[in-house]
Amino acid sequence: MEQPKATLLQAWPYQQDKLNLPVQNLESALPFYETALGFRVVSQTDLPQKSALIVRDDLQIGLAENGGDPTQDGCFFEVDDVSAALAELKARGLTCELSGLSFQQHGNVSWQVFFVVAPDGLCYSYGQRQ
Repeated sequence: MEQPKATLLQAWPYQQDKLNLPVQNLESALPFYETALGFRVVSQTDLPQKSALIVRDDLQIGLAENGGDPTQDGCFFEVDDVSAALAELKARGLTCELSGLSFQQHGNVSWQVFFVVAPDGLCYSYGQRQ
């Protein structure tokens, strides 16, 4: 039976730039994004710093060895089905990095959300409007 797959609709960075998220080591960070989160690398460069552009569902984020603190950054991903997104990540082998589902209010929008902390320290929240 095929695992349900959620579609990432939008990404909002916690800091300024979803295309310049800080990682300490790009080469060691990328396998998590490809294997666990389902992204694929679309471009990679070493200048002016090691960085990669990764994509999933027409949504792009970037990872870069830019000297920033990964534990202070990440993205909020809006998904079409938060339960399917959580099930998909569990099916990909994620366990200890995942939180359970909860509800959060942002302005006048209620979201059902869960969080993933990548091995590089970046934190991602997946949410579906309720």
